Amino acid sequence: MKSGLNTALVAATDGAETAARHLADGGLVAFPTETVYGLGADATNARAVARLYEAKGRPSFNPLISHVTDLQAARRIARFDDRSRRLAEAFWPGPLTLVLPKTPDCPVSDLATAGLETIAVRVPAHPVAQDILRTFGKPVVAPSANISGHVSPTTAAHVLGDLEGRIDLIVDGGPVSVGVESTIVGCFETPMLLRPGGLPREDIERVLGEKLARLPHHETDPGDAHPLAPGMLASHYAPHASVRLNAQHLEAGEALLAFGPQTISGSGGATIMNLSETGDLVEAATHLFGYLRALDADGVRAIAVMAIPEEGLGEAINDRLRRAAVPRN
Repeated sequence: MKSGLNTALVAATDGAETAARHLADGGLVAFPTETVYGLGADATNARAVARLYEAKGRPSFNPLISHVTDLQAARRIARFDDRSRRLAEAFWPGPLTLVLPKTPDCPVSDLATAGLETIAVRVPAHPVAQDILRTFGKPVVAPSANISGHVSPTTAAHVLGDLEGRIDLIVDGGPVSVGVESTIVGCFETPMLLRPGGLPREDIERVLGEKLARLPHHETDPGDAHPLAPGMLASHYAPHASVRLNAQHLEAGEALLAFGPQTISGSGGATIMNLSETGDLVEAATHLFGYLRALDADGVRAIAVMAIPEEGLGEAINDRLRRAAVPRN
């Protein structure tokens, strides 16, 4: 991997042409999507994908999502049936990733799909991401633009803090709007929720007219196994501080990640960041990663998290928090 790179930061208004040039040269470009900032590489260039894995410190068995401009472009790399087509037409562009069989002539690198016969595909809604994809003209893999396992970035400053000197370019499009990664649905014989995310499960089930299956617990906590989709490693989205969930009181030395109008006992004098004082799950999702990063920047060693409802976007928020709370070596 190149090290000590001079990472350039450009405004979104100037970003598409510059980003496309870097991508064509095998470079690594961070850019905003509506979910989080992604770290882009040419999905068809195995060497560029290898650089991306190395820059993130990402396990090479963890597959990547290929981003394209629209459904027509997605059909060049993935095979759709009636159910997956309905989901794409209902929710693209937007925070939904579909895991589908590859087309026979799929140009995406096997390294990007971790050697699987399936491919994860998304059409992002963010105008900056769309401009870059249109200008470049090929699929772009774009996992979260951070060191693998760290808190995902929702601003260009977050990206710079993690990846300065490791990547070529950051396109600054301001803060993102959704704040958690895309929902991932496996379009298998029985449609399956592989990762909760920025599109609530209920909305997907409404379009499908059926419930999404869930992976057995041992497959959503795979350890060294090969995950079917990004975001399925046991320890993921983690701040440096330890995380304790569903806290009903604050222990000595803990900061509090609160939710709703009430706090908990023992919080007097503690550092407190409230995901949403009104209990709004959309607002909470927008704040989640930024607040975890802010608490890390304050040097706190432990974070207690209040209970968050397991409904709507709460399912995605709790998924990220559970993975953040997994003990790390």
